[in-house]
Amino acid sequence: MTRKSILSVNAGSSSVKLTFYTFEKTPKVIAAAQVSGITAPPAKLKYSSGSTQHNEELKESLNTPQDAFKFLLQRCISDPELSEVASTDDLAYICHRVVHGGDYETSVVITDESYNHLEKLEDLAPLHNYSALEIIRHCRKETPSVKSITFFDSAFHQTLPEHVKTYPIDQKTAKANGLRKYGFHGISYSFILRSVAEFLSKPIEQTSIITMHIGSGASVCAIKDGQSVDTTMGLTPVAGLPGATRSGDIDPSLVFHYTSEAGKLSPASTKEMHISTAEEILNKKSGWKALTGTTDFAQIAVENPPTKNHQLAFDIVVDRIVGYIGNYFVKLDGRVDALVFAGGIGEKSALLRKAVTEKCRCLGYVVETDKNEKGAGDGETVVDISKESKGPRVLICQTDEQFEMAYGCINKYGETESKT
Repeated sequence: MTRKSILSVNAGSSSVKLTFYTFEKTPKVIAAAQVSGITAPPAKLKYSSGSTQHNEELKESLNTPQDAFKFLLQRCISDPELSEVASTDDLAYICHRVVHGGDYETSVVITDESYNHLEKLEDLAPLHNYSALEIIRHCRKETPSVKSITFFDSAFHQTLPEHVKTYPIDQKTAKANGLRKYGFHGISYSFILRSVAEFLSKPIEQTSIITMHIGSGASVCAIKDGQSVDTTMGLTPVAGLPGATRSGDIDPSLVFHYTSEAGKLSPASTKEMHISTAEEILNKKSGWKALTGTTDFAQIAVENPPTKNHQLAFDIVVDRIVGYIGNYFVKLDGRVDALVFAGGIGEKSALLRKAVTEKCRCLGYVVETDKNEKGAGDGETVVDISKESKGPRVLICQTDEQFEMAYGCINKYGETESKT
């Protein structure tokens, strides 16, 4: 009997999301569950299945993403309200989002060899890969009969030209240590590209867009004829745009003036995960939280900000986004099918979209006020908010990394099984 479902796992530093999908060419959601607030207790549980919606504050102490994953999986398979998720025996595959895949050009099945290779990449992304690999290890141990597939945020950007991905440093050292631009948010960009191309009725390989994934982590990507040709994140996700707690691009020397302890291990390091003080500052103690005290961009993107620093943070984010849009517009020779807003902030903040497009008006981007204020509704993957029916498009795309992994899994690994 063919197993009936796919589980997509998206583990962040403060949240873990699980989504169960049907095992068919275009997967459909069976149930979705999420634990958030891991680093800011109390943790909160949210899940949905069909018309069933559930939210609660958890009494359990979930200190790590691994703890949250174990709790979520057990809760889902034991909750009678989620009867369609009855057992791990019903799973065909478990798909895992892994931020840094090094030189992997596509998703891979986890074997001893591929797992060991990913462990070696942890030093490139200790804050991002460790939790995902711990969850993969748990799945291999507890559900050995279910294949784990890893999808990499960096894989989408393997098409970056040599002159874009190369840093001007000693190349012997660079190659020995894997020091180059990789880029991230690739699972999201893959979903956005496919969805926008379909919306525009264009083949993917003829679609050129400037797209933004703007959330607590934020980036911009230039896609030419269906391929990533530049993106703002680099060796690690800290490069490029500022985020909730990330600095984005700064003078590389700044951190050594910030503290004399930059090269030492941070107190946040553990036996398994080594984090330098510099990495902790740039990843966890910067961004708009350092300016305003909040990671919630909704408190910053308001018409009448509560403090000057709230306005400053908003202006910085807009300025950096606009700078990259101009850069990428030139790199695409002005042949851009659409400017696309995605990610939690890009999808929800009408004020951010308005500010960015107004700064880009010389490029022809203009939004229709009512359409922009309305945004994208439930079930609307791509929405056109352009003012004119002709000319450069401005779109909102409600990205879905969970779906993209399930879709990629079915279409790459599940063709044979899905027909049995």
